[in-house]
Amino acid sequence: MTIPMPKQQDIRKLDRQGVPHAEIARRLHVDRSTVARYARMEDCTPKPPVDRRYGSKIDPYAHLVDGWLESDRLMPRKQRHTARRIHDRLLSETDYDGEYSTTQRYVRRWRRANQAPSDGYCELEWAPGTAQVDFGVARAGIAGEWVEDHCPVVTFPHSNMRYVASMPGENAECLCHGLLLVFGHVGGVPPVLALDNATGAGHRDAKGHVTLAKVFDAFLSRHRIEARFCNPYSGNEKGSVENAVGFLRRNLMVPPLEAESHGQLTRVMLERCDGLARARRHHRSADTSIMERFAADRDALMPLPSTRFDPIRWEIRKADEYGRIDIDSNRYLAGGGWHGRRLLAAAGWDSVRIADPESGETVAEYPRRYGKTAGTLRDPALVMPMLAARPGSWRETPIRPDFPEDVREWLDRADGRRLRDSLRVIAQATLAAGFDNAMLAASDSIGLRPEAGPAETDLVSLALRHRDGEPDGTDAQGPDLLDYDRFINGDGPDDGEEGR
Repeated sequence: MTIPMPKQQDIRKLDRQGVPHAEIARRLHVDRSTVARYARMEDCTPKPPVDRRYGSKIDPYAHLVDGWLESDRLMPRKQRHTARRIHDRLLSETDYDGEYSTTQRYVRRWRRANQAPSDGYCELEWAPGTAQVDFGVARAGIAGEWVEDHCPVVTFPHSNMRYVASMPGENAECLCHGLLLVFGHVGGVPPVLALDNATGAGHRDAKGHVTLAKVFDAFLSRHRIEARFCNPYSGNEKGSVENAVGFLRRNLMVPPLEAESHGQLTRVMLERCDGLARARRHHRSADTSIMERFAADRDALMPLPSTRFDPIRWEIRKADEYGRIDIDSNRYLAGGGWHGRRLLAAAGWDSVRIADPESGETVAEYPRRYGKTAGTLRDPALVMPMLAARPGSWRETPIRPDFPEDVREWLDRADGRRLRDSLRVIAQATLAAGFDNAMLAASDSIGLRPEAGPAETDLVSLALRHRDGEPDGTDAQGPDLLDYDRFINGDGPDDGEEGR
């Protein structure tokens, strides 16, 4: 048994004074053999610790655990056994009744003994102006809704200056737009960007070759930037931005930020990044401040180009039988008239524009969806021509909730002829003045003449008045056409003087 060093010193001191071993053992409450061993000890040089394990409950199953851990070498890194999974398998597949801590210690010893040799890490020196880029994810409130905010983080490792933007996704369009916002804030373009293939910039094949996304490739060419990709599983090669992702999440996003848009949130975060840099003051490995070292980074930046780069991905898509196209597993309605035809789609970071490939005329434009969502993003104005041609589908049309309640109830009560005629004139008004103005005009016509409704009203003129800011139906340059309708149908005033 090993006893504490102070007690060893007391044994040797009392032995040097000639105190009998039996008396030393009595005074220090140790065994006489222990006193004799330390009193006669000649070599007191410290010895390395020795594993004195004499057996464990896991030993009979060690060969089984070793086999599982060996087979993990051929599996992807994220699909290998954890100590918890090994413990659960031992309990369910064998008679093992040991504690989880026992299993955990065995797995730790095995991995330590069988880990691959490493050459360690080299300390890297980053030139002024060089930037590192990566994405981080945090919760944020956008327009009153809590979302997963995907944040491109840009750091300048020479000064340890850190910036972050707010984006709805992690594709090449979002990456380019986020970088443009940071470049505009700092007033220049870094000559070198260090990235990995997880930033949306491209993808790496089995041979390690990186293929850039077309949008990002054009972005680099426009700004004359050199892109460097770190080796797989080598986050240390861009350790500045790896640390910055966690630092900014903890210091900027706790508590979670809220804003009306990603653009507004980005402006708030960029200002706070400047404030954090001024508050930290000294650089971690230099006597100068972060802002002083960042001045050297600014001097090394290239000037911003005179024209702004627009990160758009152009694709050709064929509309299905309903006139819908698919962009990144989400459906957007181009209109029934385009079914079976090829369309040109421009996918930006926040919008999708659908255009006629021959004339270039815009067919429809929608906010871009991220993630796979159910249903089709549609513009009611694009559905109205199909609905007018097929009035029998009124009760099942997907744009039924877009109609005002009074218009919807009137159409529900209308007979077949009035329903057909009303949908036809609503479609004409929608084409002339837009869906919202057509709905306002339809509500006006129902309020003024509920027995006739939209079918017997000049709905196009009413909708155009709403579009031009005359919602009361009056026109300073001409008569109110509803007065003519009332006069022809005998609904006008019967005052003789006014009649004359």
